[in-house]
Amino acid sequence: MRKLAFLSLFCLLLAASPLFAQKRVEAGVFFDYLNVSQTSTNNFGLGGRFGYRVHRDVMLEGELAYDYGINFDEAYLNLTNGNIGAIERTSVGVTHGLIGPKLQPSGGGFRPFVTLKGGFMDFRLSPGLLPISNAVSTLLGLRTSSLNAAIYPAAGVEAALGPLGLRFEVGDEIYFNNGARNNLRVTFGPIVRF
Repeated sequence: MRKLAFLSLFCLLLAASPLFAQKRVEAGVFFDYLNVSQTSTNNFGLGGRFGYRVHRDVMLEGELAYDYGINFDEAYLNLTNGNIGAIERTSVGVTHGLIGPKLQPSGGGFRPFVTLKGGFMDFRLSPGLLPISNAVSTLLGLRTSSLNAAIYPAAGVEAALGPLGLRFEVGDEIYFNNGARNNLRVTFGPIVRF
């Protein structure tokens, strides 16, 4: 009876391998690095992504990441003379959500890809210390409009053995706040395809 159960399980796993060949859905978690150019900070965080294959070589993918607050020195300018009036220790954290197509071959264990996603970046700055009326933050755009539209062109590679794999991605997360702001972004983490 035990041998029959083992043989049945083996046959079931063998028959299930064609199901994994479809790989219509992909999910994963990732470690996120984001260099915010406007604050000159290197933010690190965690995120998750979910994708669904809409065509043989196209996957529609959405992701959400949270980068923890990093401290930096924020300068305040004196409005009357333009000189630095004060420097404050400020913390910035970033939440970003993106969705868009990922172009990638549907088969194989080592697969390069390119993507172009759109979405948002939400900056959380610690409250400003200065109630001084004649000083203004050099980050005034982020202080007055912390939720910004973003686009994200990127490229990367996935390496998988069966349904499990690893993904590495590098891109330029561009947000719009008084002009376009380019930010290097790198993600790395495990994926599962089914």
